[in-house]
Amino acid sequence: MSKTSKLKIIPLGGLEAIGMNITAFEYEDSIVVVDCGLAFPEDDMYGIDLVIPDITYLLDNADKVKGFVFTHGHEDHIGALPYILKQLNVPIYATTLTMGLIELKLNEHELLKTTRRKVVHPGQTINLGQLRVEFIRTNHSIQDAVALAIYSPAGTVIHTGDFKVDYTPVFGDAIDLQRFAEIGKKGVLALMCDSTNAERPGYTASEKTVGLAFDTIFSEHRNSRLIVATFASNVDRVQQIIDTAYKYQRKVVVEGRSMVNVISTAQELGYLTIPQDTLITLEEMKNYTDEQLVLITTGSQGESMAALSRMAGGIHKKVQIRPGDVIVFSSHPIPGNEKSVSKVMNELYSKGAEVIFQDTHVSGHPCQEEIKLIYTLVKPKYAIPVHGEYRHRIAQAKIASYLGYDSRHIFMLSSGDVLEISDEEEYDAEVTGHVPCGGILVDGLGVGDVGNIVLKDRQRLAEDGIIIVVLAVDQEGQVVSGPDIVSRGFVYVRESEELMDEASEVVYEAIEEAVGNRGSDWSRIKNAIRDDLGDFLWKRTKRRPMILPILMETE
Repeated sequence: MSKTSKLKIIPLGGLEAIGMNITAFEYEDSIVVVDCGLAFPEDDMYGIDLVIPDITYLLDNADKVKGFVFTHGHEDHIGALPYILKQLNVPIYATTLTMGLIELKLNEHELLKTTRRKVVHPGQTINLGQLRVEFIRTNHSIQDAVALAIYSPAGTVIHTGDFKVDYTPVFGDAIDLQRFAEIGKKGVLALMCDSTNAERPGYTASEKTVGLAFDTIFSEHRNSRLIVATFASNVDRVQQIIDTAYKYQRKVVVEGRSMVNVISTAQELGYLTIPQDTLITLEEMKNYTDEQLVLITTGSQGESMAALSRMAGGIHKKVQIRPGDVIVFSSHPIPGNEKSVSKVMNELYSKGAEVIFQDTHVSGHPCQEEIKLIYTLVKPKYAIPVHGEYRHRIAQAKIASYLGYDSRHIFMLSSGDVLEISDEEEYDAEVTGHVPCGGILVDGLGVGDVGNIVLKDRQRLAEDGIIIVVLAVDQEGQVVSGPDIVSRGFVYVRESEELMDEASEVVYEAIEEAVGNRGSDWSRIKNAIRDDLGDFLWKRTKRRPMILPILMETE
């Protein structure tokens, strides 16, 4: 019989793709949840707005959940919280800026008054049941990012969150490497380290280098209007753009709802300093010439409804792209967004604008040498690569093995795995089970009401369209009127009259055969129409539209 229980580490998302980061740490009667992020929908998820994690396991153990703890304020770490809090109302703990961004979301969902929240500063520790969580300062592409040391009777786990090692951050202090080393000296059971850049050798450049690139762009394009697209949450980047604009005596316009929200929150909390009279509104733009203006906008990922995409497509109400405009993309496309970004760039080029995307972005994640540095300081017994697609995590596993870890000390977990771990024996960690996990789809106000069956229908409708067959039938099953055939997304009816006439004949024959001597069984008639018409259309067009028979019974 072991002296202590084991610590359970249960990732509920974030291990198969970029996004939807959420991990539960459980020791006996205490569960602490780290992050609660969303993922953006795949291309084939028609109409879906976002994807949030399945928290069935947390709901089943709601009495154990002591709180949510957050590493930083990006959407893939905080975005699902309002949806989850409606099912599981527990206290939340985060640093100042992260909490400010969370409160923006809670306010939108009218949850601010009902949510218990506490701001924690780097260096502080909070007690949550039998677990203790220490916030350790790190650097990332958003300020106030932290790593977490999770102390349990079974041992200490360090979760890095998203981080990089930046010795010259734009705002605040450099990552607290000393604290990582101090905790490492006392013994660390496991390290859960960010894998996003694990395939890249070397070090991630400092955020300050982007400031130098902006200075060059501003000095070389003194007579052009500048439009800079970046992530709304990258407050340091926004600060550098504003500083450079002020240096070159330009006014700054902020466009895009999320950008406006983040900038006002960061400014209120003291994380962003804007010189007086630098910021102007969209309406005031007309009072200035092109060389006096800089626009900071959302849409660097080619999102269809973001401000830059609307400008590029010529559908923005207040900003038209003109020849001579200089557009700066200050971000890399997130994997999967390359096509959308390329489309927006082409539209901008076609309007006569100059597009700059080289050297205007640095990553917020650690490259191989920084990952090695953290492993060397922390000296964990077990390596658990997190945050990233499988290939990114495998790249980190290779770094760990290069540092001397064997396969029994590296865990490539999948979402839903239950890893039980302690420090009692040499090989005292194993995956002992699996809990429900996956993505819950959010469509408009509906959360989880669109499942796989509805998605498959939408995919089919998008690929082959729909045919609706409307007919009136008497009680004997004889056709009284119709069939009227309505096509949407299948063929243009006016140009396919012959096909539609033949389809009507097929429907007639299908009904006659289905009715036969057996009277009118509506479901049998509908199935016959679906089968026969489906076969006919496949033979004639090699397409399989959705077929919807509507039968009306007459007296």
